[in-house]
Amino acid sequence: MPTENRFGVVAVKGGYITPEQLTDALKIQIMEELEGVQRRLIGNILYEKEYITMPQIANVLVSMSTL
Repeated sequence: MPTENRFGVVAVKGGYITPEQLTDALKIQIMEELEGVQRRLIGNILYEKEYITMPQIANVLVSMSTL
């Protein structure tokens, strides 16, 4: 998948999250993976951190499907 179509990139471009919030969520995702924890979707991490809402996640997913 091209980088510009990834959930986090689309969410930043859409103004739903900041680049810093995406970086924070990606760090969490990488650390969990290194610890052997089941990989979570970046949207789930962003939601858990309260960086993004469910309606915003839905909007990002719709945007991704039209790219």
